[in-house]
Amino acid sequence: MSGRLVGVGVGPGDPELLTIKGLRALREADEVFVPVGDTGEVGRAEATVREHLEEGRIRRVLFALSDDAEARERNWTGAAREVSGHLREGKTCAFATIGDPNVYSTFTYLARTVREAFPDVEVETVPGITAMQDLASRSGTVLLEGDERLALLPFTAGEERLREALGSFETVVCYKGGSRMPEVLGVAEDAGRLGGAVYGARLGIPGEEVVPAAGMAGREGTYLSTVIFTGEVEGLG
Repeated sequence: MSGRLVGVGVGPGDPELLTIKGLRALREADEVFVPVGDTGEVGRAEATVREHLEEGRIRRVLFALSDDAEARERNWTGAAREVSGHLREGKTCAFATIGDPNVYSTFTYLARTVREAFPDVEVETVPGITAMQDLASRSGTVLLEGDERLALLPFTAGEERLREALGSFETVVCYKGGSRMPEVLGVAEDAGRLGGAVYGARLGIPGEEVVPAAGMAGREGTYLSTVIFTGEVEGLG
């Protein structure tokens, strides 16, 4: 008998941004899993869940944060194996992930691996508030108006893709990989899109930083960084 796997978006860090539906899914689950990195430190998803559930209810599963594809694959397989053991018993397993479970989420890999072993398993997701929404709110940035369009891409997409996005979309949001901040800001400056851009990191938790992106010149951002570029685009409008 296969149980049910639920990916729960718990927001970008602020425990108060966990939705009522997400909280109910976590509380009603038979087992609650959170991802933990190689260092073993408490991550944002776990910290958020700890604000709402007793620590004894939380199970930690390892996900590699390195660029080693084999290590990541081993961790996904190990996590899926652990979760699958409970699914075999017909349990409902909730997996907490920062942001939204369908946007650059570790849950995607877990669900895919579990489905390979149990094709009939029921997989659901509960949407969560994303970092770009939180940063827009905290910085007073309007993401979109009228018929404007938005492009979302990781820092790791590369300079050419970023250049194309900045030249074609009224709003561009970059996620993750803050070590590439200098090259990202360089491309934005060349495109005339640096003015008004905002940088955010550690949103809703101690050490929060929300500053003009131009002020990050010469600095590296944290891994879970977000940058929002708005303003006029040459050739559009």
